[in-house]
Amino acid sequence: MNLRSPSSFIPHLSSFTMIDLTPYAGRWVALVGDVVAGVGHTPEEAKRLAQHNRPKERPFLHFIEAPDGQPLHLSPLLTTLRPFFLNLDQPVYLVGGAVRDAVRGVENHDLDFVVPQNAIALTFKIANQLGEPAYVLDRERDAGRVVLQEAQTMLDFTCFRGDNLLADLADRDFTINAMALPATAVTTASIIDPFNGLTDLAQKQIRLVQPNALEKDPVRALRAVRQGLSYGFHLTTGTKTAVTAAAPSLHKTSNERMRDELIKLLETAVPDQAIQQMAELGLLSQLLPEIADLAAVEQSPPHHEPVLAHTISVLRWLVAVETAVVRQQPLSQPELTAIQPQFSEFSDSLQTHLDREIGGGLNGRLLLYLDGLFHDVGKKESQTIDESGRIRFLGHDAAGAALAGARLRTLAFSNQAIKQVETAVAHHMRPLQLAQTGKVPSRRAIYRYFLATQETGLDIGLLSLADHLATFDGIGDETQWHNLITVILELFRHYFEQYEETVAPEPLINGRDLIKTLKIPAGPEIGRILRLVQEAQAAGELTTRDEALEFANACRQ
Repeated sequence: MNLRSPSSFIPHLSSFTMIDLTPYAGRWVALVGDVVAGVGHTPEEAKRLAQHNRPKERPFLHFIEAPDGQPLHLSPLLTTLRPFFLNLDQPVYLVGGAVRDAVRGVENHDLDFVVPQNAIALTFKIANQLGEPAYVLDRERDAGRVVLQEAQTMLDFTCFRGDNLLADLADRDFTINAMALPATAVTTASIIDPFNGLTDLAQKQIRLVQPNALEKDPVRALRAVRQGLSYGFHLTTGTKTAVTAAAPSLHKTSNERMRDELIKLLETAVPDQAIQQMAELGLLSQLLPEIADLAAVEQSPPHHEPVLAHTISVLRWLVAVETAVVRQQPLSQPELTAIQPQFSEFSDSLQTHLDREIGGGLNGRLLLYLDGLFHDVGKKESQTIDESGRIRFLGHDAAGAALAGARLRTLAFSNQAIKQVETAVAHHMRPLQLAQTGKVPSRRAIYRYFLATQETGLDIGLLSLADHLATFDGIGDETQWHNLITVILELFRHYFEQYEETVAPEPLINGRDLIKTLKIPAGPEIGRILRLVQEAQAAGELTTRDEALEFANACRQ
């Protein structure tokens, strides 16, 4: 029986005839017209033979797929590009994460291709074919990119790292990323896997391609942790050893690259485990030394963990809070399931808030996790122990804001991102302090809270829930938990439902009124009085212009 897969019949540009290439399954053929001029296990072999047999004619290279493979989960875009790839005189390979994810059954929107030569020229030919823009990424490395904005997909084309495909794959980080696929192939039978990446995928492990893979690029050490957590894989013993050995060399890479890996680590579903593994492998002390230094900082009850362990717990609870309160998704934690209905009216607004884009390509959700990561970073610097042995951290919020801002600036985060994290760290205690009164916060207190925190006050509310749960390893004292919930609900209610009345009321008077009507000279006094007037207005004590002027006159010094 002659098995023939659809890809075994190649329509050639110079002929309308169909060529049966089934006998060459699993190999490359070089076609001249409708004649097989060369066959080989590599495209180079097929091309050399064709040039020997038909030296004056240009051969086209095709990979003939074996019929016994399993279908791969590939981007539909490859189907569109296949006819173009079939009529090239050099091979094109899909490599790296796109092949890995095709085996895993996950669609990847970042498609990396390698070719022997002329990658930039190929990039622009494909861009013209698709009607999309193309860019030169690196002229020295002959690398280009096609961007498909509507499909949210990028196609990167580069030349081999080294003399051939094997050298290229040998220069990659982990075996699961060191596989290639002829760009026209569609099944597992055609995967080129010289380092047993398929086995490591099946065993769910992260293993280095070469023992010195991290020495060449130390930031790969962070990537090992991130990819392991992202896919639910474990690092082999050898990989762990190499990561720890490479950690001190992280400073040799740019701050921007380290920042980007930190962002991706926090964007995994388990940012707490990311920080935990970074600490265990020696990476945290290199990337975030201020956070790593919290490991030995003890705390008094009701805290039950040192500060770093508490910070990791806060991140774990923060994911749960965001899932339950914002996304309103079911959770196994009864502490949060019980309060979901109370926050349901704010969930859509909170979702929009966390989905907002921040400068530097970040979103609000990532910044919320940065808030949690840095919220207690000032505790080592501010720790005191009194005669009774009680540990205190007076001023740790202000100290922490300064430390967080400095570290984020070093890592080249945007000014907007830095400002939010500084604000969250500086004021993260405020909801807890409001809850200690046992009363619903007044309109004046709510106004002051959002005056100091702006929209970051919403993040602080969510962070306070996680902070409490991490401190007590659950609800703890039910009265304290109830009081905190009451405060945060009231803060959210005023922000989302009474913003123009309480949070940022439209001014009843302005500086010109004070100068013309009350004859107050221009200067700092004007601003001080206007702030007092707006606070009284937010508190509901002033409702008319005349009342505001009378109040302003009484505030004169």
